[in-house]
Amino acid sequence: MAASTSAAAASLPSSLHRPARRLCRRRSLLRAASTTAPPSPDLSIQLSPRPSPPASPPLVPSLARDRAEDLQAESRAMTRAAAATVYTPELLASRYGSQPFQVALRAAEVLSKLGAFGLTLLLDQRRGDESSEKRRARAVELRTILTRLGPTFVKIGQGLSTRPDLCPTEYLEELSELQDSLPTFPDEEAFACIERELGFPLDSIYSAMSPSPIAAASLGQVYKARLKFSGQLVAVKVQRPGIEDAIGRDFYLLRGLGFLINKYVDFISTDAVALIDEFARRVFQELNYVQEGQNARRFKKLYADKQDILVPDIFWDYTSAKVLTMEWIEGVKLNQQAAIESQGLKVLDLVNIGIQCSLRQLLEYGYFHADPHPGNILATPEGKLAFLDFGMMSETPEDARVAIIGHVVHMVNRDYEAMARDYYALDFLEPDVDVSPIVPALKNFFDDALDSTVSELNFKTIVDGLGAVLYQYPFNVPAYYALILRSLTVLEGLALYADPNFKRCSD
Repeated sequence: MAASTSAAAASLPSSLHRPARRLCRRRSLLRAASTTAPPSPDLSIQLSPRPSPPASPPLVPSLARDRAEDLQAESRAMTRAAAATVYTPELLASRYGSQPFQVALRAAEVLSKLGAFGLTLLLDQRRGDESSEKRRARAVELRTILTRLGPTFVKIGQGLSTRPDLCPTEYLEELSELQDSLPTFPDEEAFACIERELGFPLDSIYSAMSPSPIAAASLGQVYKARLKFSGQLVAVKVQRPGIEDAIGRDFYLLRGLGFLINKYVDFISTDAVALIDEFARRVFQELNYVQEGQNARRFKKLYADKQDILVPDIFWDYTSAKVLTMEWIEGVKLNQQAAIESQGLKVLDLVNIGIQCSLRQLLEYGYFHADPHPGNILATPEGKLAFLDFGMMSETPEDARVAIIGHVVHMVNRDYEAMARDYYALDFLEPDVDVSPIVPALKNFFDDALDSTVSELNFKTIVDGLGAVLYQYPFNVPAYYALILRSLTVLEGLALYADPNFKRCSD
């Protein structure tokens, strides 16, 4: 299984760190286990048994658990996560306004890299060298810079990849390839975090655990483990130490930059500060793993009624703000076509399941997975589509869902004036914006697109063309709309990779 790790970690107070003697004892335990115990077929480290802690161990969740017990377990997890940080601009000001030296050092690093990139863009503009090839090269440079600047900027780059009102197509495509994988942090820190958060020694919770992470990303890393009291395999996600402080400082800097952009940069029509706050809230939500567990529960309730959709169960008694324990799901990433077909499955069948589920998310309930890259969607050996990583979710308002349906009808009927007016209802445009100049642009693009043969028409063609229109006019695309389009285009991209003749728009 390729576990997904789009989660964030709060900084760990030094007063909570385990005494060195106890850490050494645990190291000895793991070493002894790895040399004296036979390796598990699933996990290579066995945790030696030892007496249970004085307090009773937490109850083990199971599929048969009564709903009332499950709610009680979730309530206990919420209590453990009561101190999780909720993002506000005032919080950043109070934390980092009194740290001018640290802020200045980080500002110098960020501004030197982004400033140099901005200068190259300015030189390109003055030279008149703004070809598609040049924009593509600059987009690659930006992706590299954001990766080197760390998790905050990786997250922002991923967010920008869904904003056609802010970025040309070349940038959208390159930023969508951002991978937030980073070096792992020490296993001892992860194990200590688990024990602090859950309040029990590691070997009283798990009978075995992988010796190193099976997946790692910018905000955390994942271990494979076996619960001691049930024997069930689980994925244990642990947050990266100090990540909340690093992210908070970066967003504090970015808000300051946003104020300068709003004041002095005329060609950016979107409120930069509001955009930064939107991303900051989403990233800070990922810091709370109990919230992610609740997101998974809600998603499962809404969409896992179909037998071909699988959502992992959450083990609430082993979950806190910084540790998430969920059902282990065996599966293959959707972009690993050979591995999928070796199991007798068809990528196109799985992608069709994903697209149908995405359309239900968009039009039926409006609650949807906002980070649908291939690593977060697995094909199980049974032919089911498993969704993972529920740290970043979004919601489409009911009136917007109605407006989207109307917009599609107007597009099919080539009623471009009505399409332009739809952007008011979709909150793309302020009420005082004149849509009459937009109508010819819509007509020029959609007449050609709708006249295309089925083999030439797909989601990506429409999204890219609409994105070009959005970029030229004063649109402000709501996050929910951009994210759901990204979900559909990601799935279709996987289908096109498997079968270039695949065209969902023909259905």
